[in-house]
Amino acid sequence: MSRIGKRAVAIPSGVTATIENGSLNVKGPKGTLSMSTSDLISYKIEDGEISVTPANDSKPARSHWGMQRTLVSNLIEGVTDGFTKVLEISGVGYRASVQGKTLKLQLGFSHDVDLPVPEGIEVKTPDQTTVEISGMDKQKVGQFAAEIREWRKPEPYKGKGVKYRGEYIFRKEGKKK
Repeated sequence: MSRIGKRAVAIPSGVTATIENGSLNVKGPKGTLSMSTSDLISYKIEDGEISVTPANDSKPARSHWGMQRTLVSNLIEGVTDGFTKVLEISGVGYRASVQGKTLKLQLGFSHDVDLPVPEGIEVKTPDQTTVEISGMDKQKVGQFAAEIREWRKPEPYKGKGVKYRGEYIFRKEGKKK
């Protein structure tokens, strides 16, 4: 039994959810999101809740159960509150700025790194060393944050690089004379 899958997902006021043509559509104040439904899982919308249960007692159906419930929960949270990832840049001369639909990063290379901002994502730089990525789709927000971090991962000696806010960097001691 899936502990996560057993709990129904509450639909807050101002959000509507419908199941049609093999997809679950959720509409809320921030916009509309949809996901394709799995044949192994049955979805029911009743009493202001979406309940997710396995369609049969097979092992693949039970293994998809918790994940599908979490995906439904992410749709609801995305159209009501949205998702945000905050990246912090540390290092001498490392900085970021947003110019139109392009994120410009200076990460110690001989050239600037220009990343186009994907559709449905909003990027802000409150200061030169902080990048805030926000949007409705949790997967897109996380993927874009990971692509930025991939350019210069934090190194363990000085901690220079791009890291998530709140991420712990295991520090190492340098060489001894």
